[in-house]
Amino acid sequence: MKKSVLIFALLGVLIVIACSNIKADEANKTETNHIPIEKREPAKALSEEFKKYWYAGEAEISSYQLEQARYGEIRKGTAALIYVTEDFLSKEQVKADYQNSDNIPVLKLNATKKFNTGVYPYSIMQSTFYPVADNQHAIKISSSMQEWCGHVYAQLNNRKQFEIMSHSYFQSEADQEFSLDKAILENELWTKIRINPDGLPQGDIKIIPSFEYSRLRHKEIKAYAAKASLSKQGNTNTYSITYPELNRSISITFTSSFPYEIEGWTETFKSGFGPNAKELTTKATRIKSIKSAYWGKNTNKDEALRVELGLQ
Repeated sequence: MKKSVLIFALLGVLIVIACSNIKADEANKTETNHIPIEKREPAKALSEEFKKYWYAGEAEISSYQLEQARYGEIRKGTAALIYVTEDFLSKEQVKADYQNSDNIPVLKLNATKKFNTGVYPYSIMQSTFYPVADNQHAIKISSSMQEWCGHVYAQLNNRKQFEIMSHSYFQSEADQEFSLDKAILENELWTKIRINPDGLPQGDIKIIPSFEYSRLRHKEIKAYAAKASLSKQGNTNTYSITYPELNRSISITFTSSFPYEIEGWTETFKSGFGPNAKELTTKATRIKSIKSAYWGKNTNKDEALRVELGLQ
């Protein structure tokens, strides 16, 4: 009888230990899935100036006159850069509905372009979610492009690697899912400029070009060798990137003092396809910048803001 009791007691202890190990494993899985996993530099302290400007409950909206190279010609259009701070969920990698200490504060950039090619219009939008701590890569990037032939969509999620999915109506691109080793993202540099332009990467480096460029030119999404530099001219700075393999260069001009507003940019590459492709330069020049809680400005009378921005 005593032996039976002892055996049951030992079995009970073993079951408790086993259950504890299972719970610990589940907890470890949950912690492992709480991504992105990335070696991070110490978080940059936010200045009072930064907090006052970016945490006032408004977005910064800047409009631009656009001259876009497409199919070997320059097209007239408009562009807009919409910057706003948000709370971001690190695991789900979407905007948080509620405030929580686990949320990641990000500076989001929605960059849009609208222009026509002959009879049909193009609409392009890229979204970048970059931690205001400025100590890791963008957590997420997405890009969509619509025109009358069809539309394409690409998304990057920052996890153990960069996880990328891409959907296109072109046979050669179609539906893809793949991973890349982490590298500097051209998309994230537009947000880094607004937070810490002195920390922009310079010299001979590898950069993953903007998703807009990769899809417009049907180039593989991967890191390419590049050379980057930062120059200063009076009240403005210009950050320039050259990609020798792509025969492409881009320069972003911004004010040299906070809040480092984007004055405009140029992008030079071969436009068109085949032997008749021409080297042309896309150019964007700022029209106006405003601060606005635009998400609440959705009545017909609020269209006056589009007139003010030169977008109407």
